[in-house]
Amino acid sequence: MTEHNHDHNHDDIELVTLYDENGDEVLYEVYLEIEAQKEFGKDYILLVPHDLNEDDEALILPYAVEKDENGEEIIVPISEDSDAEWNMIEEVFNSIVEEEQ
Repeated sequence: MTEHNHDHNHDDIELVTLYDENGDEVLYEVYLEIEAQKEFGKDYILLVPHDLNEDDEALILPYAVEKDENGEEIIVPISEDSDAEWNMIEEVFNSIVEEEQ
């Protein structure tokens, strides 16, 4: 997936459009936003596919929120080499899941 092009807001669900490797648009819902973490200096966003049925298991996709050269927010994949970022996201996600139970 590549960086997003625009957001939508329908019925209080924030949607993000990403483009797959074929250039096709794919809609995702914002599952969770993680505000700026001091150690990394950026925000994070967790996305799930928009067209899931209730019985489907969701693959949650984490992205970093950064600013491009024009100051516009873009979402970019998190480096596979950034164990500290992945661990932080996992800890935040797990604490949210625990609170919901």
